[in-house]
Amino acid sequence: MSSILHITVSDNVLINILVLGLLSFILSILLTPIYTTLAYKYEWWKKQRTDALTGGKSVVYNKIHAAKHRRKIPNMAGIIFVVSISIITILLNLKRSQTWLPLAGLIGAGFIGFIDDFINIKGLNPRFAGMQARVKFLLYSCLAIIEGFWFYFKLGVNSVYLPYFHNVFVGIFIVAIFWLVVIATANAVNITDGLDGLAGGLLSSSFIAYAFICAVEHKIFLATFCITVVGALLSYTWFNIYPARFFMGDVGSFALGTALGIIALQTNTIYVLPLIGLVYVFETGSVIINITSKKLRHGKKVFLSSPIHHHFEALGWPETKITMRFWILGQAATFIGLIVFLISKW
Repeated sequence: MSSILHITVSDNVLINILVLGLLSFILSILLTPIYTTLAYKYEWWKKQRTDALTGGKSVVYNKIHAAKHRRKIPNMAGIIFVVSISIITILLNLKRSQTWLPLAGLIGAGFIGFIDDFINIKGLNPRFAGMQARVKFLLYSCLAIIEGFWFYFKLGVNSVYLPYFHNVFVGIFIVAIFWLVVIATANAVNITDGLDGLAGGLLSSSFIAYAFICAVEHKIFLATFCITVVGALLSYTWFNIYPARFFMGDVGSFALGTALGIIALQTNTIYVLPLIGLVYVFETGSVIINITSKKLRHGKKVFLSSPIHHHFEALGWPETKITMRFWILGQAATFIGLIVFLISKW
């Protein structure tokens, strides 16, 4: 086991990784006043959705969050960290074999999310409070498939690592696996982004975990990219903790979810992604369970509201308690994921 934990990274490399993370944090802090000035001037308020994810009217959600939406909280703050991460990576950490793909995914998904958020703040689609789900799914699928082909043809990846089976050859079907992992991760992160500070704290833990995995795999540029994301996320979370000054919106949640899924694929560790992202899995699972229950049990739900963090809100839990307990669960899940990763390398 000692040979596994021995990571040959020089002091200079470690300093460089940490410095870029700090620069990302500082740049995000500096960009925040620019964003807030524009957001309040042009009234980028997040519109309250009227339909539930499980279908029908979102009665419980609307009741819980009525006061929050009356506060007129700006949306699309994810622009801040997408820009910060992009600038730092393009100028100081660009490498074709490691950072091109997650950066392209971050920017591409962020742009699609921006369109969705723009439709939301302008009230162009009041029923869905944004882009129609089928259109959004199609656009994200196109992005994932294009990047999947790059993954296969340009990076030459044609196998998936599974514990005990090692590298399983899948050939061009890696494109379909790439699509599935990216779409699932992006949507899971988007679903989780529903309480002040929740997604920011969870994603910080996830990207720190993958920075460690990248370092073990000697993918230093990719590890640096992860820490760059963490730096920008810490800045965002500073302003997003309760009571939130702004929300990241789809431009942020889909961008980071896409990047996280791509990094799991690049490190060949998709088998630990559901563990590191266990809270995302629970959040998404609660939505699926409620949808299935409503269809099979004549409208009856298992949870009062979904995702599951809204269920706890409906039970009377304070928002801050839910957020911090989910952070703790996310960090514990991160430990489990890293333990499984290290055992699989033994």
